[in-house]
Amino acid sequence: MTAPHSSASKPILLKTERRAGFGALWGDILQRARVWGPWQLFWLALAVRIAAMTLLRYYHVRPQNDHFEFGWEMGRVARAVASGRGYADPFHGTTGPTAWVTPLYPLLMAAVFKVFGIYTAASAWVVLAINCVLNALLVPLIWATGERVFAQPVARWSAWIWALYPAAMQFAVKWFWEMSLTAALFQAALLLALIMRGVGSRPGDGPTWKRWLLFGLLWGALALSNPGVLPFLPACGVWILATKGREWWRDFPKAFAAGLVFLALVAPWAYRNWVTLHAELPMRSNFGAELYMANGPGATGIIMEDEHPNVDLKQYHLYVEMGEVAYARWRGQLAGAMIRKDVPRFLRLCLTRVYFFWSGVPNASDKPFNNLGRGINFAGASCAGLLGLALLLKRRRPAAGLLATAFLLIPLAYYIVSAAARFRHPLEPLIDLLAVYLFQQAELRWGLSVFGRKQLTETA
Repeated sequence: MTAPHSSASKPILLKTERRAGFGALWGDILQRARVWGPWQLFWLALAVRIAAMTLLRYYHVRPQNDHFEFGWEMGRVARAVASGRGYADPFHGTTGPTAWVTPLYPLLMAAVFKVFGIYTAASAWVVLAINCVLNALLVPLIWATGERVFAQPVARWSAWIWALYPAAMQFAVKWFWEMSLTAALFQAALLLALIMRGVGSRPGDGPTWKRWLLFGLLWGALALSNPGVLPFLPACGVWILATKGREWWRDFPKAFAAGLVFLALVAPWAYRNWVTLHAELPMRSNFGAELYMANGPGATGIIMEDEHPNVDLKQYHLYVEMGEVAYARWRGQLAGAMIRKDVPRFLRLCLTRVYFFWSGVPNASDKPFNNLGRGINFAGASCAGLLGLALLLKRRRPAAGLLATAFLLIPLAYYIVSAAARFRHPLEPLIDLLAVYLFQQAELRWGLSVFGRKQLTETA
């Protein structure tokens, strides 16, 4: 007879013990994760971002090309404002007033330059630190959105992922651009819409005067940060008005007041462009130039940066000689002629950009394994998020149509002119939530225990 604890049974026992030990460890991690609230996670996320930005020295900007990588066009405009030349000079040298980029982020950078110096390491650290705060603020916003649309486990895990996942923080710790600002404003506006519509019913929800006015304020700030998200604004406003069904007209005065707040924020910028540039430019002047660089001769779906005025001296001199408005209009006319001449080619380029928007733009790096990992991460997140959205629509969950509209409308402008990872950033918090929702529902269906199945609430 074999003894109960013979050497033959030891491997099985050890394997069982290891599994039990891992299960206990994972259970302990889950339990600890449940103790943390959204604002505790905010401080963790902020600390991680500040530490990464500081220790990896992302605030040390290379001085080549007169610090152009410090904000590119936005940095140049910020320098002009801080130097007393006004909102001008987006490229090199003194080229005069500009509307190439919208003003919110450049003015923020200019304020930092005024206090900490133009293109200094201290200014770089402060600008990136502001980015980190804005990016970390998405943690409580994601949590609150997740609780209303999905369930608390989805909200919690989505917030944890955003707090610690490197891809979620890359634009905050490295880029001197508006992505973190736009994403935070957009998520706040979306959460406000959910509160006004009463999704996830909480006491006091509803479209009050105060909330409608805040809605107009947030969207005015979004327009001045990145007007690319504006196609979603009318759909969002109509969705809120539909709260009362046929009684929508009762809230129309509030919506009208929100529109006035929105106009009060964007009108001074449009008026300045009319007076200074002598052109009707509600937001930006560069669309024609971007359209040509996206669809001109030799276009492959990736914007041809070699023909950008900040790279090509010939284009820069044409920009200076013609003036910004005339130059952009001329390039737009050339692009329009090419599009009309070969519409199928334009449609193929648009489809290519659709693919790049969701799967990632090919990187010219000489590290193929890095590119492969980056591509798998980007495309995998897109697939999980879109499948989660499809499941949400199938189950007709509250706000499913609103989220689908955001995914439909926000990328439209980029399908026409450019596709890059940073343009998808306002949608990343929603992709995070929808991906976690997808895996949570798979766990419930298949009886897995990755997220702590006993704690999950079915959101059928």
